[in-house]
Amino acid sequence: MNRRAFLSLLGGAAAAWPMSADAQQQAMPVIGFLHPASADAIANRLRLFHRGLRETGLVEGENVTIAYRWAEGHIDRLPALVAELVQRRVAVIVAPAASEVAVAAKSATKSIPVVFAVSEDPVRLGLVASLSRPGGNVTGINFYNGELNEKRLEFLRQLVPGAKRIALLVNPNLVSSVEAGHDVDAIAPAMGLETLVLNAASSREIDAAFVTIARERPDALFVTGNAVFNSRRLQLSLLAARHAIPAAYSSRDYPEYGGLMSYGTDVGDAYRQVGVYAGRILRGTKPADLPVMQASKFELVINHQTARVLGLTVPDKLIVAADEVIE
Repeated sequence: MNRRAFLSLLGGAAAAWPMSADAQQQAMPVIGFLHPASADAIANRLRLFHRGLRETGLVEGENVTIAYRWAEGHIDRLPALVAELVQRRVAVIVAPAASEVAVAAKSATKSIPVVFAVSEDPVRLGLVASLSRPGGNVTGINFYNGELNEKRLEFLRQLVPGAKRIALLVNPNLVSSVEAGHDVDAIAPAMGLETLVLNAASSREIDAAFVTIARERPDALFVTGNAVFNSRRLQLSLLAARHAIPAAYSSRDYPEYGGLMSYGTDVGDAYRQVGVYAGRILRGTKPADLPVMQASKFELVINHQTARVLGLTVPDKLIVAADEVIE
C-alpha cells in the first residue's frame, strides 16, 4: 500500500470513530423523567428510583440515559415540559408525583409508555381502563390516601388530645391535596374538631398561611400531602416550630427535618417500584401487561424531640406503633 492510500484509509477511519460513538449514544434508550418539584427536593427518592432501575439491570450513563424535566413547583409548565420529552422521542416517560403530571404525560402521547405514581384512583382519573388490565400505553403505582388521611388525623388527635380546632393546609393547584382537604374536612366533625382551611401553592403563600395561623391560633396543623409541599418541607417544619404548633404530615421527610409526626405511604418505595416498571418496559414488557400496583407499605414516624419541645407527651401506644421514633 502506498503512502497516499494509507493516509486516505487512516483519515477515513478517524472520521468514522466519532460517528460510531454518536451512534452508540443514540442507541442508548432514554427515559423522560417529569416531576412537579426540583431535583434537590427529591434527592433521596431519586436514588430509590435509580435503585429500581438497577433491579432490572439498568444504570444511568452505562446503558440508559435519563432526560430530566423539573416544573419547580409551577404546574402550568407541565404541558410544555412533557412536549419536549415527546419531541425527543424518549423510550418511556416516568411521572412519579401528582396526578397532574401523569395526566399531562398521557394527554401528550398515545404511543410512548408512561409510568405514573398517584395517590388518587387512576381509573377515575382516566389514566387506565382498570387496575388489573390498564390497557393502552399507561401503567404505574397507586397509593390511595383517603383512609390514610383519617388515620393521620387520629394520630394527631392522640398527640394533642385537647385539640378543638385544626388548621388544614391545602395546595389548591393539586387535585390530590384538594381531595385530601375534603377528606379531612368531612371526618373532622366526627372527632369533635373544627377546621380552618388555608390555601397555599408557593413559598410566599405558605408564609402567609402561617401569619393566619399566628392570628387564629388553631390547636394543631394538618398538612396535606403533595410534591410541592414536600419540596418546602424545611420551610414548613421551621414555621411550625417557630409558631409552636403541633403538625401532622404525609411522609417521613418532614419529621426528619424536625416536623412532629408523619403517617402515610412509603413514597420512597413507590419511586423504587416506578423504576422497576420503567426498566421492565425498556426490557420489552408492554405497559398494558403490567397491572397497576397498589402501594402496601405505610409508616408512622414521630420526632420525639420535637414533641418534648412542644410540651407534648407521646402516648406509649404510639411509641409502640411507630415505625421510627426520632430522638
